[in-house]
Amino acid sequence: QVQLVESGGGLVQAAGSLRLSCAASGRTFSSYVMGWFRQAPGKEREFVASIGWTGINKYYADSVKGRFTISRDNTKKTVYLQMNSLKPEDTAVYYCAAGRGSQSSQGYDYWGQGTQVTVSS
Repeated sequence: QVQLVESGGGLVQAAGSLRLSCAASGRTFSSYVMGWFRQAPGKEREFVASIGWTGINKYYADSVKGRFTISRDNTKKTVYLQMNSLKPEDTAVYYCAAGRGSQSSQGYDYWGQGTQVTVSS
């Protein structure tokens, strides 16, 4: 079992930055692929980024490539999402997830409660 708690969301102006954190509990954090997804009002949940258990393999959605960076610290059982050059279309609830990994939500077994990110124009 893994429990995930996101933090770091908030209101930011366009072109600004935020760093999201996801703290995990459980002994097997380092064996999971960690992912970030987001869901905007009226839209389906979409993949943002994922990172393998070693921290080497990283994947990004085209919409965030070059602006967002995913990282993890297995000693702290935490995964991060550094978001730069934010745009109003990045506004969404951001979710952290743990699992086998993929760009589909079906590849993840555990989910956090989400943190709101709002980007004003």
